[in-house]
Amino acid sequence: MSERYDIAIIGSGPAGLSAAINAKIRNKKIIIFGYEDFSSKLVKAPKINNYLGFYDITGKELKHRFEKHIKAMNIKITYERVNNIYAMGDYFASMVNEKIYESKAVIIATGIEYTKPIKGEEEFLGRGVGYCATCDAPLYKDKIVTIIGHNKEAEEEANYVSELASKLYYIPMYRSDYKLNPSIEIVKDKPVEVIGQDKVQKLLLSSGEIVTEGIFVLKDSISPSQLVPGLLMEEGHIKVDRNMKTNIEGCYAAGDCVGKPYQYIKAAGEGLIAALNAVSYIDSKS
Repeated sequence: MSERYDIAIIGSGPAGLSAAINAKIRNKKIIIFGYEDFSSKLVKAPKINNYLGFYDITGKELKHRFEKHIKAMNIKITYERVNNIYAMGDYFASMVNEKIYESKAVIIATGIEYTKPIKGEEEFLGRGVGYCATCDAPLYKDKIVTIIGHNKEAEEEANYVSELASKLYYIPMYRSDYKLNPSIEIVKDKPVEVIGQDKVQKLLLSSGEIVTEGIFVLKDSISPSQLVPGLLMEEGHIKVDRNMKTNIEGCYAAGDCVGKPYQYIKAAGEGLIAALNAVSYIDSKS
């Protein structure tokens, strides 16, 4: 039997970190999944003037304050991306590639997905399009695969898949010095549409096309409705009540993923509310 946490927190922006801090204060065993920079949106902010007590601060400076806070409380971020979360009755199973993390409650704080799906992406999901390359790579052994990478983390998955695929195309949606295996062909073009009949056959680009049997779209986060089957959405956001509770018992959400305004201080407050109610939920089950 795998180790079971009290609360799994998905996302390391202000909402997720606030939830982690407040759950830890209440002596709950937590695991928080996120990124080294916590939030790409946060570190890119040139100036923040509406976060109480931190006037005229940059996003990077606020990130360092957050970092100092969680380090003082011995909160460590797990740098892994959760692909799916399943409600199993008395616990939740968070799937990370081949690993499963169990928790009594879940707080979703993934932010808002700014990357719109390309045409045909959702239509061919499960029929050649996927969001976890390391999970599904064995299905594409000796086949032609394309990876659309939205961040540096995608490069690691691309290198892994390249060892199985007969050919791998990598389309970076960011600028960087790419650390990729020599066999990988980098394509600097914009993906436009996934083409196929029963399954994926090719990817249409702005100035050409790629014949491919599999396409992995590796984003910072996938949409909450795909992350948690059965999660109720409203106008592109997770539907919650004032306690940040979703329609799934034991599952809470906070921050930009639950709706506007997209503000750091609002997200942090919602993270607190989600944590307190998740704690109450767990205690009521004891």
